[in-house]
Amino acid sequence: MLLTSLTSLLLSTLNFLAPPAHDTRASQRPLAVPRTPLQFELRHAHAVTPAAHVYFADAPRDVLRTQGQANAALAVSSRPITTYRPPSAQAFADARVRSRLRQESTALRWDEDEVLGPDVESRETLLTLAKMTSNAYFEPGADGWYDLGGEWVVNDPVGWEQDADGFRGYVFATADNSTIVVSIKGTSTSIGGGGPTTKKDKLNDNLLFSCCCAHVDWTWTTVCDCFRGGWKCDQDCTEQALIDESLFYPVGTNLYYNLTYLYPTSNIWVIGHSLGGSLASLVGTTFGVPVVAFEAPGEKMAAQRLHLPAPPSLHHVTHVFHTADPIPMGVCNGVFSSCAIGGYALESRCHLGKVIQYDTVNNLSWAVDVRTHPIARVVEGVLSEPWADAQAVGREVPEAFVQEDCVDCYTWEYGNFTK
Repeated sequence: MLLTSLTSLLLSTLNFLAPPAHDTRASQRPLAVPRTPLQFELRHAHAVTPAAHVYFADAPRDVLRTQGQANAALAVSSRPITTYRPPSAQAFADARVRSRLRQESTALRWDEDEVLGPDVESRETLLTLAKMTSNAYFEPGADGWYDLGGEWVVNDPVGWEQDADGFRGYVFATADNSTIVVSIKGTSTSIGGGGPTTKKDKLNDNLLFSCCCAHVDWTWTTVCDCFRGGWKCDQDCTEQALIDESLFYPVGTNLYYNLTYLYPTSNIWVIGHSLGGSLASLVGTTFGVPVVAFEAPGEKMAAQRLHLPAPPSLHHVTHVFHTADPIPMGVCNGVFSSCAIGGYALESRCHLGKVIQYDTVNNLSWAVDVRTHPIARVVEGVLSEPWADAQAVGREVPEAFVQEDCVDCYTWEYGNFTK
């Protein structure tokens, strides 16, 4: 590793760590699609104990309130979207096991469903979801918490235990519980203290988004023992490293099961930033629920290593990021990159679903810099004002597209290699 002082110098302003040859666009925008406003309230904080058990803490109404209002609420536009769900959790799990152990794909009978999802063509919707996502990093009322729908008055902290070191976030719900939004916290870095989740955040980053166990060069301590010399990496080994029950993907699926138990008839959305956005996408892919992810590293490689069966379409998963952020763009790599200097091997660039990409480099003259990655920068600098290029073609946000011909870690060779 390079000197600690150099790390501090280059990463002192980095608050949180959370990427196409053909620009194949998504289907044309439907005409006169109804936009239904939904009013959300903060309902729960969620966290995970060291033993990987999910727990919820209610946000009581006498703790979160607005001046002159009974509840603090925020509006999000919605629209019907088509999703595909596995026929059962067991069928999905069996398909994963068969793929991993036998290298055989199982043709699942995906159930097509039409649900009310977020209107990702609405700037205000993306802005509100981004603020909800940002709040996953904070306790209500803390510096950085966005007031949602009014002047929030917070008497006492609610949410996580101070020493809980894993998966965190909040659950928002409409008044009638018809729609639930779960926000997932991304990476907290060690700069400025970071908090108790820093170590596990980095472990998950380096397992999910590195080419081979965070082997950047010979000076690195890897997070799994799969490197086989040169540019060779043992495929079975990298896949096995991702199935530990204490890692964040299985915790995310456990969280989803808890939510469906609490709200069995509700429509569930999952949102997140950075690592939290990638995890939201993996959970949304597993259960066929709408996802909006902000500034997330490419998670397609992780989905393949986890052997997640692919549904007929993933258009219910939407990634939102800008071109000056090297992390979702897949260029924050190499020995001398800011990510590597901080100890993060964020080498993936390919995303599931569709991408809404803001060209902040050409339109706002932003330099490519990891300091543009925090969600607050996206809220204040990208989504808070109308986007001129989108308005010029009669849109509120850039048109979504699917990343075609995207390849991760093309210099590496994967196979069954002996030590």
